[in-house]
Amino acid sequence: MRERERERERERERERERDRIKKSKLATMSCMKSCEEYRNDIIEWFEDVAGRAGDVQTETLHRILELNCGVEYLKNFFGDINYVKEVDKIALESLYTSSVPLSSHADFEPYLQRIADGETDPLITQEPITTLSLSSGTTEGRQKYVPFTHHSSNTTLQIFKLAAAYRSRVYPTREGGRILEFIYSSKCFETRGGVTVGTATTHVYASDEFKIKQQQTKSFTCSPKEVISSGDYTQSTYCHLLLGLHFSDEIEYITSTFAYSLVQAFRTFQEIWREICNDLREGTLSSRITIQDVRKSVLDIVACPNPSLASRVEKKCNELEGNDWAGLISEIWPNAKYVNSIMTGSMQPYLSKLRHYAGGGLPLVSGDYGSTESWIGVNIDPFLPPEKVTFTVIPTFSYFEFIPLRRRINNNYQECSSKSCSGGDDFIEDDPIPLSRVKIGQEYEIVLTTFTGLYRYRLGDVVEVAGFYRNTPKLNYICRRNLILTVNIDKNTERDLQLVVKRGSQILKTSASRTEIVDFTSHADVANQPGHYVIYWEIEGEAVEEGVLRDCCREMDASFVDHGYVVSRKSNSIGPLELRIVERGTFKKILEYFISNGAALSQFKTPRCTTNPVLLKILNDCTVCKFYSTSDGS
Repeated sequence: MRERERERERERERERERDRIKKSKLATMSCMKSCEEYRNDIIEWFEDVAGRAGDVQTETLHRILELNCGVEYLKNFFGDINYVKEVDKIALESLYTSSVPLSSHADFEPYLQRIADGETDPLITQEPITTLSLSSGTTEGRQKYVPFTHHSSNTTLQIFKLAAAYRSRVYPTREGGRILEFIYSSKCFETRGGVTVGTATTHVYASDEFKIKQQQTKSFTCSPKEVISSGDYTQSTYCHLLLGLHFSDEIEYITSTFAYSLVQAFRTFQEIWREICNDLREGTLSSRITIQDVRKSVLDIVACPNPSLASRVEKKCNELEGNDWAGLISEIWPNAKYVNSIMTGSMQPYLSKLRHYAGGGLPLVSGDYGSTESWIGVNIDPFLPPEKVTFTVIPTFSYFEFIPLRRRINNNYQECSSKSCSGGDDFIEDDPIPLSRVKIGQEYEIVLTTFTGLYRYRLGDVVEVAGFYRNTPKLNYICRRNLILTVNIDKNTERDLQLVVKRGSQILKTSASRTEIVDFTSHADVANQPGHYVIYWEIEGEAVEEGVLRDCCREMDASFVDHGYVVSRKSNSIGPLELRIVERGTFKKILEYFISNGAALSQFKTPRCTTNPVLLKILNDCTVCKFYSTSDGS
């Protein structure tokens, strides 16, 4: 009797287990279906707002002004009038753009400083601002405060999910897989007014939205939060690499904010792979990791020895080392579907090295377009190579205006006296126009009005309209307006410099030596007359004959096509270009300088043109040889 009862109980237990498994499978299927449906939903949402982009922009501006009606900054132009209630949405758009002037960061600095000092009155937003982003300072030479609110985190989550949905259509990834993310937070600090200050990426990685992003996309980063937020990029990079190898068979794709960070990480891997393999074999963690919460969080994951994985990685690395590490990523992470990062603008010079690491078959997918102030556009064509990528404007994120730009032609330098040539650059401006009126093939500077309290804010980015997706423009990023090499009447942008350096580097590639440029920057030296351009190169590889470097210098000097530069070189009002070769590790010192001043590796961009005296001292102290162009400018 008791035996039959026990058997019935065992049968009931087996039935409950079958039910549990069945429910688990159903739940998994439901989750899979909901993930697929979610990707379709967010794309359908975007297609809808893209189709109504003009109307959505009018609604977006109305919403921004409705939320921030009565703030001190806007009262300067509207007084106490409740303009949101007084006029309809279309009239409000016209009233706003005719009443509120174009602005720059300098116009908001006094308000942001008052916020930092603890003032709680509605200065630029009705919502209290308790967090400020700190720009890296690599673009303009100094760090600056930028407002950061819940809207900033929300739009970051939204663009991450939207971009992931488009990528998944081209490169499907396995749900529950891992992402090898080289992401870094810097340390935050509090102002005397109690406002938290840190880089935008630091705020994002600490936000609930970042955790939600992983849950909703069903892709999980390899590294725990302690590694991301360590504040020491060298220790974080080591741990990212170690954990990336620990989860190597699960890695679905590899990513970082900027291509620079990826190249830095894999250069580091070349140097430390043996140490990482030892940690894998022994289930230990290198003594170079000294931050205790980082050690604990990583050892909780890798404490179990894995000699077979270590031997496999060692074998691969020995082979890769003999092949100059070509195809490193695809060999070490064979299941990775693509590499994703921002690869446009100042990141383009790293593409060649990144392709070398990726190998021929692994796609490079450009990340999306944004700034510390606002996200702007998403890459909806992830199959395109980075050189051809465009960014489709998301019309709900901010209110966008576009300043039409025309370039000066030949020697028509007087044209700027009667037209606006803001920034002292090579562009002539017309009046700003709304998103709905932009034209294909035209270059523009972007102007933002944001939910975070920036009004008609000149971003300084030059873009070209490449086409439209439904009714929202697709943008090519061209350059920054304020990164200018100039001595006399010459005006050369970041893009001009990149093209010139590329021409010079081609001579290196065709020479007998296996040498490449690690990084570069420039300076307009006007301390002596005539002034001249100085370009700094850090190179690696075999020794290069001096004659080859002289040829590189001459080629770069002759490759500038700006008319002002050409005629100034011919008349010797600009002297011969100077190429300075700096010792290995020089640009790492520049990186460390910025990080020591609060920048995060996730936001770092090598300044392409600098007047910063600290950077110039580093560069000049590390110069090992210099060459002057023998071109006469003709």
